[in-house]
Amino acid sequence: MASFSITHQIGSLSGMPIQSESVTSGSDTTGAVSAAAVWKTQPSNLRCIIKKQGGDTDAISQPVSPLSPCRSPSPVLGAMRPEMSMACQALVAEAKAEASASVSEFQYREGGDAQVVKGKGKGVPVYVMMPLDSVTMKNGINRKKAMNASMQALKSAGVEGVMMDVWWGLVERESPGSYNWGGYTELLEMAKKHGLKVQAVMSFHQCGGNVGDSVTIPLPKWVVEEINKDQDLAYTDQWGKRNYEYVSLGCDTLPVLKGRSPVRCYSDFMRSFRDNFKHLIGDTIVEIQVGMGPAGELRYPSYPELNGTWKFPGIGAFQCFDKYMVSSLKAAAEAAGKPEWGSSGPTDAGHYNNWPEDTQFFRKEGGGWNSTYGEFFLSWYSEMLLNHGERILSSAQSIFEGTGVKISVKVAGIHWHYGTRSHAPELTAGYYNTRFRDGYIPIARMLARHGAVFNFTCIEMRDHEQPQDAQCAPEKLVRQVALATREAQVPLAGENALPRYDDYAHEQILHASSLNLGGEDGSRKGEEQEMCAFTYLRMNPQLFQEDNWRRFVGFVKKMREGKSGNQCWEQVEREAEHFVHVTQPLVQEAVVALSH
Repeated sequence: MASFSITHQIGSLSGMPIQSESVTSGSDTTGAVSAAAVWKTQPSNLRCIIKKQGGDTDAISQPVSPLSPCRSPSPVLGAMRPEMSMACQALVAEAKAEASASVSEFQYREGGDAQVVKGKGKGVPVYVMMPLDSVTMKNGINRKKAMNASMQALKSAGVEGVMMDVWWGLVERESPGSYNWGGYTELLEMAKKHGLKVQAVMSFHQCGGNVGDSVTIPLPKWVVEEINKDQDLAYTDQWGKRNYEYVSLGCDTLPVLKGRSPVRCYSDFMRSFRDNFKHLIGDTIVEIQVGMGPAGELRYPSYPELNGTWKFPGIGAFQCFDKYMVSSLKAAAEAAGKPEWGSSGPTDAGHYNNWPEDTQFFRKEGGGWNSTYGEFFLSWYSEMLLNHGERILSSAQSIFEGTGVKISVKVAGIHWHYGTRSHAPELTAGYYNTRFRDGYIPIARMLARHGAVFNFTCIEMRDHEQPQDAQCAPEKLVRQVALATREAQVPLAGENALPRYDDYAHEQILHASSLNLGGEDGSRKGEEQEMCAFTYLRMNPQLFQEDNWRRFVGFVKKMREGKSGNQCWEQVEREAEHFVHVTQPLVQEAVVALSH
């Protein structure tokens, strides 16, 4: 029987039809062998040994035109010559021996540093996000053969591990306290089999409605039932529009979900995860990223894309008009001796798609954000978010204490209108960051109190690639966050915000992950620091397209080398190209077989 090409198997990740094939815990005699041959690291005589982790790629600028996952960019070569087949098989065997003989050079250590164990210098381990729908609504693995082949490919390229969303809406879907871990049990065992580490995301939000959401996974049925009974459990804007991505933090501690509070539900879920996977936690599962809001990020759902409510680069809207948030605001206003400030949030802050100068509240001169009232409201709004993070982290810390895993929290990279005085999009999201106030130090300090990693997005972006009229400044934002984490002594990890496969994005990630912040502070304290990890968005067909894959392999190698790396980019590219070229015949053979 003809082997399936990895490109085809990966192609199925995008939802293309593919025959379902089960993967046993042993080796797969068809597609899996092809996968190893295509992506196993070269033996040393071919000068492309990639012993460890890798890199990430990012998102935003020039779009990469997608290739059909069943086509190779180079001409089909036809059947592979017998001697070439033997050479590829030998390559696979040697690469497997090399992989089994080597011990992981990186350790995910306390404090977040990725340290080279054998004293070869530092580097940044690379993880790759898995597809959002890796586990099906029936709690099985989606496109199992493609998933298995993808993991094999990533491991061969030196990737440290994968990040997977563990969806509340799947595991506890039917009834409170009834957890079905079926698909995740299989997926985690698959990662372990391939020697990949796992960053498990406790995803307490709805999938669907944000950038890159390709599927819809609602909150658990019984949670949705409660929200339908009491609409104020959902985040609400000033026009009464409800957002169902995440339960409003205004009712965090109230028994509104079938007798349990939302925070109690999150805690019970994490405890069940710990108990079910205790044999993998600390070894295969090395990080628990705790979801705190929409898209898993610690923020309010201020810029929802669903149904065209918000479009980039709109300022978004405050989400504090449900009765639970208003009740808290009222109490805060009375405590401040200003009861008249407690009836609602600002009503002069414009609409989702306004720009700061279009509004009374956010405008540069005389804006309400810079008034006594503005300071009161924005302090309350941002502190509500910090307290929300504090409550959930306290619980997560106690649940996973002593297990050997790191806990992390993701913070959104809201870089548009960053060059304005008010930083309106950050304010509506809950980050009280303006030209006169650092909003990321309080977040970093809160994470530091719980020994958590500060995970930040938009690492791949460069200022000049963004719309200048919207005063976007992702590089300046990343620098501010890096300085805040240094001040709070909290480890910093990164992600790219959008898919990127080009060298410009790779170079930007390498630069940002090295944390070369410059200046007296940078030269004194930052010289030896690097990000503790980088997570690449995302495992998909485009990543495995030949040119993208070649660049990715080189990028992973450079990330692994870190600041101690002495190879120039061109040399790494040449080695990566040789690696792809040597294994190409096996890919072509599979392509020919699939075309018949």
